[in-house]
Amino acid sequence: MAPKFDYTSMGFITFDALCRPVTAIPPGGDTYFVDEFTLAVSGAAGSAVIVAAKHGLKARAVGGVGHDDMGDWVLMKLASFGIDISLMSRCEGFATSSSVVTTRPDGQRPALHKRGATDGFFIEDSEIEDLLDTKILHVGGVGLMNRMDDSGRTREIMAEARRRGVITTLDVFASTKADLPKVEALLPFTDYFLPSEEEASALSGLTGNRELAQFLIDRGARSVILTMGGNGAYYLDHDGQEIRSQAYDVDVKCTCGCGDCFNGGFATGLVKGLPLPAAVDLGQASSAQNATGLGSQAGVRDYQSTLEFMRRTARRPLL
Repeated sequence: MAPKFDYTSMGFITFDALCRPVTAIPPGGDTYFVDEFTLAVSGAAGSAVIVAAKHGLKARAVGGVGHDDMGDWVLMKLASFGIDISLMSRCEGFATSSSVVTTRPDGQRPALHKRGATDGFFIEDSEIEDLLDTKILHVGGVGLMNRMDDSGRTREIMAEARRRGVITTLDVFASTKADLPKVEALLPFTDYFLPSEEEASALSGLTGNRELAQFLIDRGARSVILTMGGNGAYYLDHDGQEIRSQAYDVDVKCTCGCGDCFNGGFATGLVKGLPLPAAVDLGQASSAQNATGLGSQAGVRDYQSTLEFMRRTARRPLL
């Protein structure tokens, strides 16, 4: 029997309020005016699942929100994309994970973040069977999932996913060297590890694409894809296969969620059976479209629009 879902995205799901352009925070009680303001569901799990749903995948979001207005809005917005929210938890004693994003004119996005229910949600034994009824399990936000990670539950779930033949993808949140033990515990059950170049360097202390990726493969990952913004993406697997994918050349409005949108686009390529280089390119296109709008996934419409974007958009040269 075919799995119930194509893509299940578990982990960091956040409420974002974004504005642009911001060049400075007003001093004292002053007010500065901005041109744009919007709300979005974001996060390493949230942005990815929305892109997958927009591309037509049967998608499920798994994580936590609080008993607050932000949580109400996050659940409403996820459901509006046709995403299953039956395993989203209302976490007692936690606010919804939320950010204020101050997008710079060049697209960079310094943020003020309130940690919240991502730290508090938990998958019970009785929910694991349902959770793993999926083609792909994406775990996004290691470093913010305290109850899941500290208890070993994330590792147990990924190990069981591997045993069942579920494809596993993994992403982190702004990692530091201190997060390496949490990540190392999951890499032996990870088919595709998807950190940014900066996150991989922070985890390993290394530089250089192949060295960064090999460090993570040596710790158990079958494949590593480094997302590198305007420099594209780099893929390496345990068999030594390398792929270098050029970034799409776009006018950048906001980079919030670009790596997370890559993950949803890449998963779309896997589900649709694209050759691996084409799946990486689809991730690149999803990331690039995201950068053209304010708020995660804003520039992504649907699968056909993404394919058309890929046909008509020039690529940046590889450095």
